[in-house]
Amino acid sequence: MMYLNRLGWNEKFEEAFNNVKKEDYIPGRVIREEKGRYIVQHEAGECAAKVAGKLRYNANSISDFPAVGDWVVIKPINNGEEGVIYDLLPRKSSFSRKVPVSGGRKVKDVNGRKMTFGGSSEEQVVAANIDVVFIVMALDQNFNLRRLERYILVAWNSGATPVIVLNKIDMCDNLAEKLEQVEEIATGVEIHCISALNKDGIEALREYVGDGITVGLFGSSGVGKSTIINCLLQEEQLLTGAVRESDSKGRHTTTWRELLLIPTGGIVIDTPGMRELQVWSENEALDEIFEDITELESQCKFNNCSHNTEPGCAIKTALKEGTLDYERYENYKIMQIEVGYLQGRIGDRKAYSEKERMYLKVIKKAKNL
Repeated sequence: MMYLNRLGWNEKFEEAFNNVKKEDYIPGRVIREEKGRYIVQHEAGECAAKVAGKLRYNANSISDFPAVGDWVVIKPINNGEEGVIYDLLPRKSSFSRKVPVSGGRKVKDVNGRKMTFGGSSEEQVVAANIDVVFIVMALDQNFNLRRLERYILVAWNSGATPVIVLNKIDMCDNLAEKLEQVEEIATGVEIHCISALNKDGIEALREYVGDGITVGLFGSSGVGKSTIINCLLQEEQLLTGAVRESDSKGRHTTTWRELLLIPTGGIVIDTPGMRELQVWSENEALDEIFEDITELESQCKFNNCSHNTEPGCAIKTALKEGTLDYERYENYKIMQIEVGYLQGRIGDRKAYSEKERMYLKVIKKAKNL
């Protein structure tokens, strides 16, 4: 298992594998996913793999299917050139978002950004078994504190350690001001200011990378994720693209999720830029990153204060005095609605799945009579 150790294999994964392994089954890690096609790295090499029918049948949602970074149980076929994925080993972490939907109710936040409520509420695992999450944001026109709050929430909820990487310091004239703004909303999160293009600050990022450690890079298109990875790999392995000067938006040079080994030790996961990051989180994580707001809410005169017309409202006072940023508070309310709606939908889906299982049991029993 020496080679698998370089991919992040450890005693917990080995114990889980020993509980499910059968003859001719071997462990492997999903290193690439593209349109339902999986490339799995195992001790003897890599193979293209497909999901077994039983695993597909038992899946309740897309989160039950493999994602990049997952450890899977496979059976090699066709002389090892292909494989069949029979099981997923338990994930120690997962960076997940709510599946983007086409239906539902569309609203706009204070920045005019379109948000969707309703429709599907399935979890999409973007990457699994990550130790450190690099949240990459550029210091050009891509700079957006409200978007950053979303990434911090999802990162904390993933089970991995979030680290904020502010890229393109060479294009920023007010670095100290922007850094202060980020520090105000990212309590407890390490922040690094770099220029991947000029390789400034890259050495600080290497401190997070080590043998068996998986680092995932997440952020919008054009923030420089691929350039950062090339710096960590010490070679131009990934394509990079220019961004539009008018709005600092870049095209998707990364078109699939991919796991890469760093020659000096460690693993990085590259992901395409996300146009929409709908939160997949619990209320506890939301309260943690907006601790300043929840603390203010506890100071209101009434426990059920709606922060509208009630006297003695600490939220209204803070907004009026300017000690609470209006846009931050609006973003908190929007995410609060999303998380609340999500928890309700998850509960409904679990209840429905249980009813479905009971129904299938009755049908199966009836067929055997």
